[in-house]
Parts: sequence; structure tokens; C-alpha cells
Amino acid sequence: MPEGLEAEIWRDALTAIVGRRIAAAWVDERVAPPDLPDRVRGERIEAVDRIGKVVVVATTGPRVGLHFGMTGRLVVDGTAPIECLAYASGQDHPDWDRLRLVTDPSVGPAPAVRMNDPRRLGRITLDPDLSALGPDALTVGVHDLRQALSGRRAPVKAVLLDQGAVAGLGNLCVDEVLWWAGIDPRRPADTLGDAQVRVLAGVIRRRLSVMLRRGGSTTGELDPEVRATRPTCPLDGAQLRRETVGGRTTVWCPVHQT
Repeated sequence: MPEGLEAEIWRDALTAIVGRRIAAAWVDERVAPPDLPDRVRGERIEAVDRIGKVVVVATTGPRVGLHFGMTGRLVVDGTAPIECLAYASGQDHPDWDRLRLVTDPSVGPAPAVRMNDPRRLGRITLDPDLSALGPDALTVGVHDLRQALSGRRAPVKAVLLDQGAVAGLGNLCVDEVLWWAGIDPRRPADTLGDAQVRVLAGVIRRRLSVMLRRGGSTTGELDPEVRATRPTCPLDGAQLRRETVGGRTTVWCPVHQT
């Protein structure tokens, strides 16, 4: 399930194509504008950026937005920076490609970029409007987080999953940072005091950086195996709980998360 951390790994991998010219392009028109190949052909790739879970490839023409959905992934110059997503099949069929970019110069026989998505839940856009996204999770500050939570009666987990509040947090990362911060995911967001907001902002920055170095959103203490087996909490020995909060499966500790 790609989150902002996976998108950052792909953004970093895509820096290899900056400066190249797009010689040819192909898209699955079910998830992308049909005129995209004509719009980008011959354009030079100037920069690659990321906002939340969206990677943006800026060309001398349009900007191309890559939205990965639940099972989208990138292959760059024939190499997958993330071999397999958690909860995905681990296979890579050409029929699952949704975008292919061939660049000049090329590196090897494969397209320079392939976006592969078996469930076809991702999408590719031209000149995406990302103005509705909140501050990015990797750099969110105390002031930004306080504004995002202020006046929100929804569970804090649901608010953190709202990309308009904080961009880039997904289900696994939200559970992870709330666990480290000792905050009950069911708690109304606007009941967090200033001290808790400061703690949460610091945890988000620190823990996401650690998980990014480890390889992504599945590398936290509440990894997929822990989520499936629900062992005792490593911090206090209590039995971890799994329930639905904000419409999403949530794993948390009923003792130290208050």
C-alpha cells in the first residue's frame, strides 16, 4: 500500500532520468489522459518532485502526476526500487503496466519508466492540481499540525489520514506514529493539547525518517506481521488491539495510548 514514504523512494529513483528527453510514451487510457503520449513526446525532463503520495515529473511541457493507489509501483531503468509491496502479489506482468516512458538516451532495452499497477487503482494526470493537499508529512511542523487538528472532532487517526490535513500519511504510518506518541487513535483530534501536538509532530518527523531509511511504511514496529498476529505491546506488554477507526483497520495499544 504505497504511502508518502514509498513515493519518496520512487521520487529519489526517478532523479536518474532528469535531463533526458522523452522519445516515446504509452499509457493505459483507462487511468490516464489519452493525449499524454503526444503531449510529452520530445519534451525534456527537468525535475522530479513529490507532494504527499504523489510523484510529479516536470518536463519542458506538462507536468506528469503519478498517483499510485493501493498497488501501483515504479520500475526505473529496469530496476524496481521497491521489489514488492506489502499485501500485493509480488508479480510484475507487462499487462499491468499503466505508463511507459522511453527516454533518449536510454539505459538498457527496457523503458526508462514503467508504472505497474495490477488493480488499476492508481492514475496518471497532466498538470495535476495539488493545492488541496496539506503540509507534507516528512516536514510537517508543530504549527502546521496544530492547524490540521484544530476544530476537528473526528478521531485523530481519521484526520491524519486526510490528505488535506497532512499529505503523505497512510494507514500503516498513522498507526505507527500514534503508537510511538502514545495517543489513542479514537481520540477526537481537537482534544490534543499543545504538548501532545508537539510530541506528535516530533514523532512524525523522526519515525518517518527512520522508516524511510529502512525501506518504507512496512518497516515500523507495527509491521504487517504484528498487525496480523497482534502480539503483546513491546512498550508495556499489553495485548495489542485491532479494530476499525475512521473506516480503516487500526492496531493500537489500549494501555499506553490514551
